[in-house]
Order: sequence, then C-alpha cells, then structure tokens
Amino acid sequence: MQDNYSYPLDETWSQEDIVTVIDLYNAVEKAYESGVKRDEFLQKYRSFQQVVPMKMEQKRLDKEFESESGYSIYQVFKQCQKAKNSEKVRIRNERR
Repeated sequence: MQDNYSYPLDETWSQEDIVTVIDLYNAVEKAYESGVKRDEFLQKYRSFQQVVPMKMEQKRLDKEFESESGYSIYQVFKQCQKAKNSEKVRIRNERR
C-alpha cells in the first residue's frame, strides 16, 4: 500500500455524494488498519450504493480503490456478510 494515494471519484457527483463515497473509503481503510463496527460499515456501504447504484460502476470504483490503496471494498463487505450470523460486531480485514 502507498501512504499517499488518491480516491477514485466522479466529477459529476455533488459535494454530498463525494463525502458519502469518501466515508466508505475511510471505513474500508479503518477495517484494514484497526477494525470497524460491522453496522457502521454496512450503513456507509448502503449510502455508497445510493450514490453509485450500478453494480458495474461499484466494481470499477472498488478495483480503482484497491489498485491505489491495496484495500478492497468487496472483501470488507464479504467479511461483514460472514459476520452477519455471528456475535461479531467489529470487522478487521487482513491483507492477502
């Protein structure tokens, strides 16, 4: 992972949309670095889906973000889904 990288954003998004997407990126970083509450991550992920409703676009942004940061939105989401039926409240994703 690089220390300095840019977030993939869309220039057509409103300021509010940009904040929403960056909130998700920050939650993903937190999941890898220190852990994040599952419900907190899922709330940010749902907000992200409101801004970026098309799966294809979500996947593109995830790939760009992972390429820049080394962190995967999808992998954190998958961890949240696994933890859904457990008592686990915090998600901490490990790098591969």
